[in-house]
Parts: sequence; C-alpha cells; structure tokens
Amino acid sequence: MRILDIVPGTSVDGPGLRTSIYFAGCSHQCPGCHNPQSWDFAGGREMSIDEIMDIVDENGFDVTLSGGDPMYNAGMILPLARKIKESGKTLWCYTGFRYEAVMEHPDMRRLLDYVDVLVDGPFVETLRDVHLLFRGSSNQRLVDVKKSTPDSVVEWEW
Repeated sequence: MRILDIVPGTSVDGPGLRTSIYFAGCSHQCPGCHNPQSWDFAGGREMSIDEIMDIVDENGFDVTLSGGDPMYNAGMILPLARKIKESGKTLWCYTGFRYEAVMEHPDMRRLLDYVDVLVDGPFVETLRDVHLLFRGSSNQRLVDVKKSTPDSVVEWEW
C-alpha cells in the first residue's frame, strides 16, 4: 500500500497520543483541504504491513488511518487493521465518505469491523470550524462504530 507518511505521537487525529498513518490517494479533492498533496494515488512510497506495524509497535500509541482517504484502499488495509486491533490499540479512521455510503461498500464495511471511530464526510470549506474536536467542518461526524448500526449513527463522546 502507498503511504505518504507515518507520524507517531500526534494529538490532532484522535484522543491522546496516536500514530497517524497517511495513505496516498483521494478523489474527493475537497476545496480547502489541508492535505492536497495526498490526492495523488501514486504519491508516497510502497510499504508492507510488517514495515508499518514495526513503526506502530515501536511507540505503542493508538492508531489513526488518514490520508488521502484510506477507504479507497479498504480491501488492502484490512489485514493491517486486523493486526493493529490484535495489538490492543484503538483505531480511528478519517474518510470523505459518509458512514451510510461506507456501509454500502463491502470492503469498506469490513474495514469498520476493526475501526472504533470513523470521522466521516468531506471537508466543506464553508462549514469550517476550528473549534470542533478532531474534524475540520461541521458536517463531519465522529461516528462511534461499535454503537452504530447500518440504520442509526451514534456519535462518539469524549
């Protein structure tokens, strides 16, 4: 899978200190995106699951999948997500897709089996709010995946 960067010890992509894994590729191309260099699916470098897990295990922080949009590579990310959860870490995932759309796509839905919180929805520049926790615009939600169902979204509470 193509990785733009792995940042251990960040505090902006979920609660506490986390390791954020930034995947290459995003077709949402939201105006005002804070990471437009992530749009290129050929960006970054190829990394194996073992290489990524070495970095994740080295620091012991919980993990966030970001990018780009990890959901474009959900099928390839499944084994990585499984290993992250097997190591006892919480897993957050950022996506420009809404939860309801994710639930309709088989690979994306399977990835949610390992995700604790899904930060969903595209960034909307006109709804930008710098006071929101772990998201950029007010249309985005912090979905508590374990409490949500295909028909009902439960938002994560701090």
